[in-house]
Amino acid sequence: MLYDNLEVLYDEKAIAQRVEALGKEITKDYAGKDLLMIGILKGSFMFFSDLLKKIDLPLEIDFMAAKSYGDKTYSGEVRIIKDLDKPIEGRHILIVEDILDTGQTLTALYKMLEVRGAASLKTCAFLDKPARRTTNFCADYKGYEIPDYFVVGYGLDFAEKYRNLPFVAIVKDVK
Repeated sequence: MLYDNLEVLYDEKAIAQRVEALGKEITKDYAGKDLLMIGILKGSFMFFSDLLKKIDLPLEIDFMAAKSYGDKTYSGEVRIIKDLDKPIEGRHILIVEDILDTGQTLTALYKMLEVRGAASLKTCAFLDKPARRTTNFCADYKGYEIPDYFVVGYGLDFAEKYRNLPFVAIVKDVK
């Protein structure tokens, strides 16, 4: 393998099966509702795109980008780098994130969007890493729950590299 420091955790087939199952669940839950899916950039873009194709409903999409400030062990302030293009009042919102780690970013985004008057607000995280959680935040939908591994691929990066990998892999020499 070209990437000797990587160990595949979820291959393309496993990802496709899980995303399809999530798409069916979301389709069922949002039938008849005005759904707006919000992808959190950059990491969620691959998952967001695949999930979107598996939801059999008329819906709209938008994107947000956020940056957490703080030291390496604690995510402090969360600042919006790119906000939504349209108001969300009265809409059913599904926030789609690549990984739910400490929960700081999703907690902050949820609170920011909650006050904007959405009819409902739910979250979907491709990966959930509860061992690192510093908040009580839980995703409404999740792809996989993983131990405290440093993972890359399928949109997730290490120093902006590896996002293009079609699988999720553990980086063996990073803690």
